[in-house]
Amino acid sequence: MDSVDLEVLRSAVAWRKSGHGVTLATVVETWGSAPRPVGAMLAIRGDGMVSGSVSGGCVEDDMIDKLTGEAAPAHPKLLTYGVTREQAERFGLPCGGRLAIVVEPVVDPAQDPHVLERLEQLLAASDRRELTVRTLDMESGRMSLAPGSRDSILSFDGKTLQTVHGPLWRLLLIGAGQLSRYLAEMARTLDYRVTVCDPRDEYVFGWDLPGVDLVRTMPDDTVVAMELDSRCAVVALTHDPKLDDLALMEALKSPAFYVGALGSRSNNEKRRRRLADFDVSQAEIARLSGPVGLPIGSKTPPEIAVSILAEMTAVRRGVLQPGSGERGLGARPAALTSGAACS
Repeated sequence: MDSVDLEVLRSAVAWRKSGHGVTLATVVETWGSAPRPVGAMLAIRGDGMVSGSVSGGCVEDDMIDKLTGEAAPAHPKLLTYGVTREQAERFGLPCGGRLAIVVEPVVDPAQDPHVLERLEQLLAASDRRELTVRTLDMESGRMSLAPGSRDSILSFDGKTLQTVHGPLWRLLLIGAGQLSRYLAEMARTLDYRVTVCDPRDEYVFGWDLPGVDLVRTMPDDTVVAMELDSRCAVVALTHDPKLDDLALMEALKSPAFYVGALGSRSNNEKRRRRLADFDVSQAEIARLSGPVGLPIGSKTPPEIAVSILAEMTAVRRGVLQPGSGERGLGARPAALTSGAACS
């Protein structure tokens, strides 16, 4: 679940505690060019105020009409949009786009005090960066919570809705320098649980970024201990081959969806040759994104962080393939500025 959708739940809790009626909406299935992904959430207050989005503005007005005032649902139900060409044109959905949305009332605490309690428990667990599975019974409207796992996914079978909340994605940064601070802060807003690894005393002194895990172990040990999966990314940022290469040797063998390294094109070519001297195959080396980041002309640490997260997002969404070279956006320039900014 994206961090923005957690804010939807926070709004729903605050509104309900203030005495407003609230309806939650969750995208459970999409077809074609749907504007928002499965799991996207919207909270609609009784007076029509909204938090979040399930369609980028295409169907929200219709939902407000259908779900406020006397029309507010008393039990969970399923809404579908864009089933016909006429609906798609009426609601402004992209060509062929369709949405299935579960809507559910956040009932008055006097009716069921456990609903608000569980939503607050869910938010508290997410603040602790814990994965939680929320299960909604469509017939009774009852809600339950259980610990989640990295394999947990949203599911809906018509009778039960299961949603996953918390940081589904993990990011390991090698190095606790200035760039890592910007990258860590931005990554948290994109729903990453961020770990920074740096065994050097001079860099970790004064590190105080809240919500980011700092470890002092050697990078290769850290990568192994984290048991990286396909929802993990690793970015090496120290410029010290003794540290960066240790992490990359292990990360490139893992299922991590993205592995990148800061530095110029020439330095990354040297890095590839060094990795080849160890037990890293050419196929594994080809997964390395280096110079790291999209070529957006970045110069400052915040701009470089944006370019790195943009590339990570493109790989995560399937727009780019992991690794360097020509990937649909043209060849990388000889001096990709996010890498060229650092030798």
